Amino acid sequence: MEKRVFSGIKPSGDFHLGNYLGAVKHWVEGQYDGFNMFCVVDMHAITVEQDPEELRRRTLDLAALLIASGIDTEKSLLFIQSHNPDHANLGWIANCNVGFGHLSRMTQFKDKSSKNEQVTAGLFDYPALMAADILLYDTTHVPVGDDQKQHVELARDIAQSFNSRYGETFVMPEPVIAKSGARIMSLSNPENKMSKSDEDQNGCIYVLDEPDNIRKKIMSATTDSGSDIKRGEGKEGITNLLTIYSLMSGKSVEELESQYEGRGYGDFKKDVAEVVVDTLAPIREKFVGIRNSDELLKTIRESGKRAYEISNKKLQEVYEKVGFVV
Repeated sequence: MEKRVFSGIKPSGDFHLGNYLGAVKHWVEGQYDGFNMFCVVDMHAITVEQDPEELRRRTLDLAALLIASGIDTEKSLLFIQSHNPDHANLGWIANCNVGFGHLSRMTQFKDKSSKNEQVTAGLFDYPALMAADILLYDTTHVPVGDDQKQHVELARDIAQSFNSRYGETFVMPEPVIAKSGARIMSLSNPENKMSKSDEDQNGCIYVLDEPDNIRKKIMSATTDSGSDIKRGEGKEGITNLLTIYSLMSGKSVEELESQYEGRGYGDFKKDVAEVVVDTLAPIREKFVGIRNSDELLKTIRESGKRAYEISNKKLQEVYEKVGFVV
């Protein structure tokens, strides 16, 4: 069977270094292996309150940034989730094939609901929609971070349950977790994942940050009271910077440890900053041209139509099996 890759990214905040190194860089590098689909999942974004104009801007910004980062729209599908109604339609059927208790055990819901005063039904059952996102396309592989693996397992459970009840219908997707870069940590608190919601915004580097701002954030990154530039327990800050440097330079962590043996944190941080600045500069430059082009909307709408052509065959098969009049 053809390898099919599906992955989604929410436009609920500005695109940061953790998104790029933890996910998108791997998407770009692997997109010529099999058939790849990348989706800006705006329907997932509204599980928490959003400003409509901000959501619209961020959705288009994110699509432009994905292309600027190297997603090849001639080879891969890049589309907006809400442009394909099949996601919501299969999401409802997925809801009807998963138990309340199963959804209650999802760790992401526990974490996110504790941070929101209003907890919507969508926030509770969005893993069912995520399962539908995956299952619609006969997806074989789903690139995810450690914290999202549980959602792919839920998609597998729903697929297995549906297949057992109605006959072979859904492919069983496999989670794919990158060996390095899956979790880029906060610069200010390296025990936490880099996030747009970090209380200290110096902890998060955005892809569209100006070079001087990037340098300032890295130079002020939390490290430790030692002097050795080595990864390890108690050196989470240095380990994080080594990971970033390694992923953006192509050098192994071992090479970097040898290169900086006997040198101070200051020199090391300066070099990390320059590697980050140099890597992100062409992405920012390409983004401006893509975002201001009339071609952006045309490209993602055409991809959305192609995605619908694929997914609707699966949805019609599901409708037939559950007893809907088709």
